[in-house]
Amino acid sequence: MPTVSAHVALTLAHHIDHVFGVMGNGNAYVLDALERSTAVSFTAVRHEAGGVVAADAYHRASGRLAAATATYGAGFTNTLTALAEAVQAHVPLVLVVGDEPTSGPRPWDVDQIALASAVGARTYTVGRTDAAATTIIAIEHALTYRVPTVLAVPYDVAAVEAGEVPQAPSLRLPGPVPVRGEFAVGALERVAAALASATRPFLLAGRGAWIAGAGEALGELADATGAVTASTALGRGVFPRPEFDLGVTGGFGAAGAMDLVREADVAVVFGASLNQFTMRFGELFAPGTQVFQVDVAATATHPHVGGYVRGDAAVVARELVERLRAGGARPSGWREQLDLAPLRRHDAGDVAAPDGRLDPRSVAARIGELLPEDRVVVSDGGHFIGWANMYWPVASPDRMLMIGTAFQSIGLGWPSVPGAALAKPDATVVLTTGDGGGLMALADLESAVRVAGGRGMAVVWNDAAYGAEVNLYGLKGLAREPMLIPEVDFASLGEGVGAEGVVVRSLDDLDRLAAWTSEPAASRRFLVLDCRISGSVIAPYQHEIIRVNS
Repeated sequence: MPTVSAHVALTLAHHIDHVFGVMGNGNAYVLDALERSTAVSFTAVRHEAGGVVAADAYHRASGRLAAATATYGAGFTNTLTALAEAVQAHVPLVLVVGDEPTSGPRPWDVDQIALASAVGARTYTVGRTDAAATTIIAIEHALTYRVPTVLAVPYDVAAVEAGEVPQAPSLRLPGPVPVRGEFAVGALERVAAALASATRPFLLAGRGAWIAGAGEALGELADATGAVTASTALGRGVFPRPEFDLGVTGGFGAAGAMDLVREADVAVVFGASLNQFTMRFGELFAPGTQVFQVDVAATATHPHVGGYVRGDAAVVARELVERLRAGGARPSGWREQLDLAPLRRHDAGDVAAPDGRLDPRSVAARIGELLPEDRVVVSDGGHFIGWANMYWPVASPDRMLMIGTAFQSIGLGWPSVPGAALAKPDATVVLTTGDGGGLMALADLESAVRVAGGRGMAVVWNDAAYGAEVNLYGLKGLAREPMLIPEVDFASLGEGVGAEGVVVRSLDDLDRLAAWTSEPAASRRFLVLDCRISGSVIAPYQHEIIRVNS
């Protein structure tokens, strides 16, 4: 007779194909049912946070739902930072965990529902008679609100017989948000009128536009208005005409491109939250720019927004195109007058910094020249995030995964690799991480090497310090010693779990990357590039943070 855990596993299997996690007392029966009775693939990681991170990365790279799993107590509490990141980043996933018995907590139990709630995740607890239905509700909640949910299996019901598994119902999910009501329609008409009369129109798209599938509609809108386009860090590649695109806005954007944005007279933002980094701490647009925002949030998300339309990015973009065509609007012609290529260029840096260590800009630029075109970049958090974002372009938003930045965390890099590798099985997965975050996540170095194999590589920006803290607080005169890290040999650490490790002290050492990319993935090993860089070269986005906090 199927157990409660079997009801959970078999219902999950209708809607997911991958589970990541660590087995323990509290989830043993669920994992047994998944292994024996479903086609779901289970990928083991070495730290419970890594299970949530891998499921997060899997969704960001594929758009499909994945699950993570951990035992109760310490297993669950180990997931909290990764769970908070998924909440902040609006990433749906289901975390299946053991929980205290229905009879009450044991000495080692904690209030898991309260802990999950504290980071913004809702918990659904299964029982003997409703396990399948509760599982469906947890999945629907995750997908509807784009958040992680916790599915708890009390210890004393996990192995209880629960009868035949009911047929899994179809999920009930909301459709695209329409432009509804007189006020919203009026706001839409004002945006159309502004674009029709604009002489220097600018369109900005974020990850929300990608999720909405708005790329084609936004391309038509850009053509109809003659707009220059750009994206947020998480929305790169949404617009289909790269010759008229400035790349990424904010601190990762090229200086010349950001200067041009300030020349726009009308700017319309689709599916972007306009956080402080995208907005360059309030300086992205000039005071005279009319700024409109299109999003599914209840209200505008930045004080510089002068007009707001609540609606799905693709829906609104199509309606704007229809209105512009019906009104006989003509393209502005602005973008055809511009040579955007020089504006997108970043400073290539020097070979070496004044302290004799490598300049990270020249390292990043050279690596960008050598990386395979079919790649997914996964980024840990830290000062170094600027280098990949500036020098390693990717084709679309599902190929640049910045896991940790929403919650301002480091140490989630290595476990991102398995999720991305399984989501994009033909692409090369490139991890960019610092020495501080790399050490924090070291438990899942083995997971990354095991799962990605020759389709994976990591660039470790090794400056023997917590670079962001040195740049912000060290420059203020605070004691630097707590910010420093003894120089660690990541190449040898990688070798210890089956990777090939290369210490990069000169640009010539990157010749190994050139050779590695030419080898068949099946015959090469995971590659760890331990780049010994200078901490004295500060990324432009960090200069903005320093300016604001000085």
